[in-house]
Amino acid sequence: MTQSILIGTRRSKLALTQSGMMQRAIGRAMGVDEKDIQDVVRLVEIVTTGDQVQDRRLLEIGGKALFTKEIEEALLAGRVDVAVHSMKDVPAEQPYGLAIAAVPEREDPRDAFVSEFFKSFDELPMGARLGTASLRRQAQALALRPDLKIEMLRGNVDTRLRKLADGEFDAILLAVSGLNRLGFESVIRERLSLDKFLPAPGQGALALQTRVEDVNAPWVAALNHPLTALAVAAERGAMTALEGSCRTAIGAHAEIGQGHLRLTTEMLAPNGSARWRRSGEIGDVHAADAMEQARALGLRIGAEVHAEAGDQEVIP
Repeated sequence: MTQSILIGTRRSKLALTQSGMMQRAIGRAMGVDEKDIQDVVRLVEIVTTGDQVQDRRLLEIGGKALFTKEIEEALLAGRVDVAVHSMKDVPAEQPYGLAIAAVPEREDPRDAFVSEFFKSFDELPMGARLGTASLRRQAQALALRPDLKIEMLRGNVDTRLRKLADGEFDAILLAVSGLNRLGFESVIRERLSLDKFLPAPGQGALALQTRVEDVNAPWVAALNHPLTALAVAAERGAMTALEGSCRTAIGAHAEIGQGHLRLTTEMLAPNGSARWRRSGEIGDVHAADAMEQARALGLRIGAEVHAEAGDQEVIP
């Protein structure tokens, strides 16, 4: 009899959509008939603290780990076998006994500009109300347009789009990847440039987290996309060096082409008044030690930015 696999997931529509994608992928990797996948690979919905508190910024209530903590506790206790997270929500350090076992192929990492009336970020009028809960997006927007009024916007994607439609904001910023996965591509007015809006480390990627003893399970390895995992290793190296969290405005993105990986990372003053950026690369993405090189590059480039920028953390 095929061993059942329990997937821990948040209850949001996006989380369930992403976990459903992985449910099907895991089932196929295990050789389960399509009609039996939902019985063999089951979703276990877990409410996280980050989902329960919707009226404050994450930096005020303990950080983005609040989206993973309860799921990780279930994983450690053996109540689930694998957790599916948005990579950008995963803290730099893994809890003892857990590991990121696989990184599936990444979706579009860019930020999306969404508005009822304006076609692009540059078309926003003076003093326009821009909704986001991301300190990074706030800082990047203000670096380009210090006249904008940044207003806190949390909740699931449906909630955010409804608030926009109700006229609470002139525009909002969301991740392209989430909108694509939910089938909401049509609301995107502009896919913001990677240069002006450098994404959060790991944005657009998913993380499959398991107990350490399960990292080499065949179905786990089948879901890993080596080049995405390599890019994410570089970005998360930078995040570690920059002490990246929802309390710091940082971006990091690695692009792979012609056998090379090029990483760009930055830190910004929360009010957008300054931004510090560095880039670097590794020359052979197929080298045996490419993962170690990628993480080392991220740590080095991130440390260089941190040394120049100093402490830009926001204290709630």
